[in-house]
Amino acid sequence: MLKILIADDHAMVRVGLKQTLAEELSDVDFGEASSSPETIQRLHAQTWDVIVLDIQMPGPSGLEVLKEVKQNFPRLPVLVLSSVPEDQLAARVLKAGAAGYLNKQSAPEELVKAVRKVMAGGHYVSAALGEKLAADLGRSRNRAHHETLSDREYQVFRLMLGGKSLKETAAELSVSPKTVSTYRTRIFEKLRVKNDIELARYAMEHGLGEFRPPNPPPQG
Repeated sequence: MLKILIADDHAMVRVGLKQTLAEELSDVDFGEASSSPETIQRLHAQTWDVIVLDIQMPGPSGLEVLKEVKQNFPRLPVLVLSSVPEDQLAARVLKAGAAGYLNKQSAPEELVKAVRKVMAGGHYVSAALGEKLAADLGRSRNRAHHETLSDREYQVFRLMLGGKSLKETAAELSVSPKTVSTYRTRIFEKLRVKNDIELARYAMEHGLGEFRPPNPPPQG
């Protein structure tokens, strides 16, 4: 029996993914996880044939889960799902060891195709992304500054773009505000920006989304 672990923090998404796969794949047993810690727990609890992993779940980032898989279950294929446009994140997760990347807006048949491909030992990306990755090979020396960020720096960067304050980011990543401040300094240095205004401009120029400044703390 084929065993597939569906890791996503939205129950309705998990239901939809299971229904789509169950209609096309015979004799499947599904497991579910709604957070990164739960995903890691399920990974060690039993054997799986493939993981469909939402890269943005509560707790440690999906990139941390991916590292856990590659370290302890190197032959287990991971298909990453995300609402983040593939040109912003796919190369990073593939480099981290994912067997495939699929945007959540993709058609259901693409999900089935992707799962079959990674289970067969292959890698899956969309045709458009494949062309982009091939083109990028010839431009590796001219990478955009945000592509030089480490996985944790990139995670902090995404939280900054989403309007998370220093304390909120620290709480979400289970680190100290001082550590987040250090990451913030490194991010500014690598992106060659000096303040939030320049950060917002950088994000817009590179199609990374609109920067939302943190809400000020309540008075009183």
